[in-house]
Amino acid sequence: MQESPATRASLLVRIRDPHDQDAWRQFVDIYASVVYGFARKRGLQDADAADLMQEVLRAVARTADRLDYDPNRGSFRGWLYTVTRNKIFNFLNGRKNHERGSGDTGAQERLEEQAAHQDDAASLWDQEYERRLFDWAAEQARPEFQGATWQAFWQTAVEGQGAKEVGDRLGLSLGAVYVAKSRVLARIREQVQQVENGTEKFD
Repeated sequence: MQESPATRASLLVRIRDPHDQDAWRQFVDIYASVVYGFARKRGLQDADAADLMQEVLRAVARTADRLDYDPNRGSFRGWLYTVTRNKIFNFLNGRKNHERGSGDTGAQERLEEQAAHQDDAASLWDQEYERRLFDWAAEQARPEFQGATWQAFWQTAVEGQGAKEVGDRLGLSLGAVYVAKSRVLARIREQVQQVENGTEKFD
């Protein structure tokens, strides 16, 4: 049975319960790679980005019982970005202090870049967030469609191939390719909307 938007919208409420493993698994599935990918794009090495991701998830776990919806407050996405950005800043600042005597200016340069390009960082965060949310929603939606329907969507919408070429290869009419693309996109948008409804406003 398909979850309703209202059920999905309760994700931030559900993670208040540390015993709700399904909620935490879903939360980690969606957000862990957002934090990791953003940290990598901000210059952290693989192991450092993985450690930082764990720190951010621990920060969420520590504050989960206080997360609450409030239409007068900002979005969860913005709060998670602030937590992640601050932890990256602290990491680079700590490295700068540690390496100050070595003559290595790499950490200092990355630290200065963090401060100088906050708008770029916010844009990068949004791109990473939206990319991962799309990937997650696509993973959730894929089992609901037959192979040819999914391939018609994927090859046209994601890979950018021509609808006629894809239809010929899959044995589908041009109209069937467009219908398949539209159906899958609509389902993915629904999955994304359900998650965003659940994290739109929080306290």
